[in-house]
Amino acid sequence: MGSSPATPRHFLRLQDLDTREVDDVLDLAGRLRQGVRGADLQGRTVGLLFFRGSLRTRSSFEVALHQLGGHALNLNAASDFWSLEERTGVVMDGEAPEHIRDAAEALSCYVDALAIRPAPAGRVWERDRLDTGIHAWAQHSKVPVINMESALWHPLQALADLMTLRDALGGDLRGRRLAITWTRSPAPGSPAGVNSMLLAALRAGMEVSLAHPRGFDLDSAVLDEARGEAQRSGVEFQQVDSMDTAVEGSHVVYARSWWPLSSYGNPTLTASRLARETGWCVDERTLALGEDARLMHPMPVRRNLEVTDEVLDGPRSLIIQQAGNRLHTQKGLLSLLLRPS
Repeated sequence: MGSSPATPRHFLRLQDLDTREVDDVLDLAGRLRQGVRGADLQGRTVGLLFFRGSLRTRSSFEVALHQLGGHALNLNAASDFWSLEERTGVVMDGEAPEHIRDAAEALSCYVDALAIRPAPAGRVWERDRLDTGIHAWAQHSKVPVINMESALWHPLQALADLMTLRDALGGDLRGRRLAITWTRSPAPGSPAGVNSMLLAALRAGMEVSLAHPRGFDLDSAVLDEARGEAQRSGVEFQQVDSMDTAVEGSHVVYARSWWPLSSYGNPTLTASRLARETGWCVDERTLALGEDARLMHPMPVRRNLEVTDEVLDGPRSLIIQQAGNRLHTQKGLLSLLLRPS
């Protein structure tokens, strides 16, 4: 996975790693968790650029770099720099005083990698889904670019989720059943983590049921890719409009709220649709429909709205293990990405 300065190896989505590389990262993450030393990143610096808020990603990335001997240059767009233009060939007479091209090339002189959480405009899904911001950074950066959650993908979360699934179900996930279910929230999150988990689970050979209310479908291109992944892996992927139907017989329930893409950018219509959806909360009755089912949620989670306290704090909840595995999988990724040639 090493990268030369002329051809940096970017990590924008989980599919940027082949199956063997995913296994390598997870295996190394497991050894690191047991106390084995990773690559010595002494003298290596990773620039962390946050264009929107973060808790687990920022914390786990900084700690991962520290424990590997590296350094995090933590930048927050709201306070440390300004808006950046990402379009090519435009006359920059608007708000942005600098182009991503210039920022990326300049920062490449200082750091060994750039980890970026862009901020989608939030108005038109057809535009935001293109992830032009993270791709512009990757196009112009001379060092590897790591996606810390764009509009469409959250590959770092997917790595931690895969490690958590292996911990809970054993190393071979083939034939295991995963229920991914929408949950109710007054402020739904991005579907990026669900998109990444869906494709990761299918590639790992899991049978996946995806449940959500009508009108809350994931991105059509992501669903097409999921169907193709299921066919290649020889597993079943089904979409249902009932949480109970999805959870029945499952080994893991992955709960998460996401906004309806059909009303993306229209908060009034979105709020109206959310108000009509009730009952999408994972409780003990729901979990009991599975086969000794465990609960996963990438957090933040709205207690007693998305998932009940009883489930979140119960013996089958894996949410803290998920959060903890962010540190280990990111250490594994950094060790492989930035190890000396």
